[in-house]
Amino acid sequence: MTVRDTWNPAQYERFREEREQPFHDLVALITRRPARRVIDLGCGTGLLTAELHRELQAAETLGIDSSDAMLERARSLEGDGLRFARADISDWQPAALVDVVFSNAALQWVGDHRAVFARLTQMLAPGGELAVQVPANFDHVSHTLAADIAREEPFATAMQGYTRTFSVLPPEEYATLLYRLGFVAQTVRLQVYGHVLESPDAVVEWVRGTLLTDYESRMPRPLYEEFVARYRERLNAALGNQRPYFYPFKRILLWGRRPD
Repeated sequence: MTVRDTWNPAQYERFREEREQPFHDLVALITRRPARRVIDLGCGTGLLTAELHRELQAAETLGIDSSDAMLERARSLEGDGLRFARADISDWQPAALVDVVFSNAALQWVGDHRAVFARLTQMLAPGGELAVQVPANFDHVSHTLAADIAREEPFATAMQGYTRTFSVLPPEEYATLLYRLGFVAQTVRLQVYGHVLESPDAVVEWVRGTLLTDYESRMPRPLYEEFVARYRERLNAALGNQRPYFYPFKRILLWGRRPD
């Protein structure tokens, strides 16, 4: 089955303001300032990577992403120590140790978080810091419904039975993992971000910029439009005619510092 790059910067940034607050909360946890070398895994359009670069007063910041569409926009921001590169964050390794490994709303796409966090820890120089934010809203109907529909026909056959699963751990397991990996200080918290959207239909547009791209990449466009139409109808039926609609969105923010 061919998997296409279906990330759409314009669709993703429709809710830019709502998506940015967790980034700011995560950056506030980092104490290494100025930082010499910083890595942003899953940098997307690079707008927040550029802000991270400035906030940490970094000498060098490298943003990594696998989407050419996202990187096309990001590369217009390059300069003054800020660079971007195309790579798969599930196995990419830096050429040298870094002061800060940062990832905002990207590692949920990568499997086996225990192995992933062990690999990220190895990227850090002595005293280096890890800062990660991952969504934890997978039990909300906006997410469970997408998986339900993916199991229905004609989508199940078109995607050869594929459904998206996530390897995000409970917060307490991340805390234990950071301890076992040798971090000498840490913060792990589950936070609910409340988004006041125009209507339940706006939730459809929200997930079209993130979760649904995974299904879009695995089926022909006409079939994907049928998928979205079915999803829209069922989600609106599940959420009701609430205007505005309050969309509670859980996220895990974690930070840890390695020994000097």
